[in-house]
This record gives sequence, structure tokens and C-alpha cells, in this order.
Amino acid sequence: MSHSGRRAVLFDLDGTLIDSVPDIAGALNELMGLDELPPFSVDEVRRMIGRGVNVLVQRAYTARQFTPQSLVTRLNDMHEIYGRYLTGATVPMPGAMAVLKQLHAEAMPMALVTNKLLTATETIVDHFAWRPYFGTIIGDGAGLTLKPAPDMLLAACERLGVSPKDAAMVGDSAADIDSARRAGIFAIVVRGGYVTEPVETFGADVVLDDLNGLLGALVR
Repeated sequence: MSHSGRRAVLFDLDGTLIDSVPDIAGALNELMGLDELPPFSVDEVRRMIGRGVNVLVQRAYTARQFTPQSLVTRLNDMHEIYGRYLTGATVPMPGAMAVLKQLHAEAMPMALVTNKLLTATETIVDHFAWRPYFGTIIGDGAGLTLKPAPDMLLAACERLGVSPKDAAMVGDSAADIDSARRAGIFAIVVRGGYVTEPVETFGADVVLDDLNGLLGALVR
């Protein structure tokens, strides 16, 4: 299949390729327990995800109207705790496995661009044996400003050797789409991720119900 002018595809991770909320919720609730705070439901955690683990922790404490004695300590605690939860209940999103295999078979360059900690991202990628699919993996810890800034996406395009105008970004959040627009990259948003707003309001070039429609979207 020809994918028109798309010479590379960049993917977000959480809410796009994987459903990691149960594991994130488990880790966050263990963290809350350190300060004897009540746990969050999975749906509550889902609504707080989107700007990286540090922002998630800050949102959680704000929601509980609690200020920890040392936020830096609690952020470090969360990094350690989540490292024990990474792959326990995390599963691929519908269509993720098939679309990655198909694009790889067609020799389409792909990158993973996520606000998730890079070390955690690599553990999850290896768990699903996805590393051969990605020409580069960029996450929090790579020294780049996180999405919605365009820096990570532009770095991914540079590493893949493609112009931003020839790439497509696939994500589930406003941060994904905002970063793509700022980078001059074709933006595809997928429903079913970790957002509460209608995805139609994000300004994406294409809206998909799930990843099963991605191959068709790339030829538009």
C-alpha cells in the first residue's frame, strides 16, 4: 500500500498504543498510601494522565488537597514504585499490534514519542517485543521539552531522516495534536484514550475510532 506523502509515523504511547491506566493507578495509589491518603479509582487516574508522571503526581496531590513535606521526594518515590508496576496489567490498545506489524512489514520508519519516563517506556517496549519496530524512542529523560512542545517530534523526524511535513503523528491527547501542529506534522487523533474533552476539538487532520483505521488515514 502507498501511504501518499507519509514517509514516517510517530506514535504516542499511553492511550494510543497501550492501555496502562490500571498499572499507573496501582502505583499512584501506593504512593498516596505513603501519606495515608485515600486511593483513586481507575477512571479518576485516567482523567489525570497526559503530561508525564511528575504532572500526574502533582495533580493527584492537588485533587486530595494535600501538600507533601517534600514533593521532590514523592516524585522520586513514584518513579521507583511505578517501576514495579510497568507491565502487570498493561495491554496493547485495539489494533496496535496489527498496525505496527503491518507498517514494519512495509518498511515504514516509525518512532515512539512519549512524555512517559524513557526508562519505563523502554521496559514496556521490550515487554511487547516492539523495539524492532521503532527507529527511535524518545521519552522523558531524553533532555527535550515534553509535549505539547514540538521538540520531541522534531527530534524524532531528524533521527529518522525525514522532513516533518512528510511525517504523521498519531496520538490520543490535545498535547499530541498540539505538538504535531507546532512541528508542522500531519496530526491523527485516536478516540478511546485518556482525555475527557471531545477529540474533535483538538484540531487534528484526521480523527479515528481506533488504530484499525490508521493505514487508510495515512493515504489521505
